[in-house]
Amino acid sequence: MTKMIFVNLPVADLAASTAFYKALGFTKNDQFSDETASSMMWSDQITFQLLTREYFQTFTSKPVGDAHGDCQLLVALSASDRDEVDRLAELAGGHGGKTDPRAPMDLGFMYNRAFEDPNGYVVELIWMNPDAAMGDAAESAA
Repeated sequence: MTKMIFVNLPVADLAASTAFYKALGFTKNDQFSDETASSMMWSDQITFQLLTREYFQTFTSKPVGDAHGDCQLLVALSASDRDEVDRLAELAGGHGGKTDPRAPMDLGFMYNRAFEDPNGYVVELIWMNPDAAMGDAAESAA
């Protein structure tokens, strides 16, 4: 079986959060969505489970934090190229999120920007030169 990741996020407004992630290109999986949750697929292996704060609370006895005030996690998503990093960062800013809550990072072989979603969660967008990732420094300089 292929390994998968499900990122469960408590959200204040399920409809608005669903619309935000749809605008970025996530696909809603209606089979695992209802009035308390939206299953938003980034790929066949990566899904963001957007859960109402009340529903999320049923999975933990700990208080549910507020990502606007506390950093709870950082999620990083890979992009196919630098243009996709830029496109997604700008889309996030145009659909209720904040673009570049920290300075973009350009190391030549790796390009990284971030956005903050309407609930305060920071998502990093990363492109890395595949040749550099395999250790070919000569290719990464090109």
